[in-house]
Amino acid sequence: MKILLIFIFTILFSGCLYVNDRGISENYYNGCHEYYDSMGIYHKDCKKNIVEFKDVKNGIKKIYNETKKAVSN
Repeated sequence: MKILLIFIFTILFSGCLYVNDRGISENYYNGCHEYYDSMGIYHKDCKKNIVEFKDVKNGIKKIYNETKKAVSN
């Protein structure tokens, strides 16, 4: 267990991970490619982050709802 914690702290504090507005990534900026197609429709293609904040938020909501349901029974 100690080795796992040391490994995690080494990775997190090594300076190779950055927090951007969508999550935690190995790039400082999002790396999104924004463009308009020939019809004038706006597109935004982004690289996948290591940790997406929306995934964390959805996971916390799911755990909260499951515990709420278990307590009410």
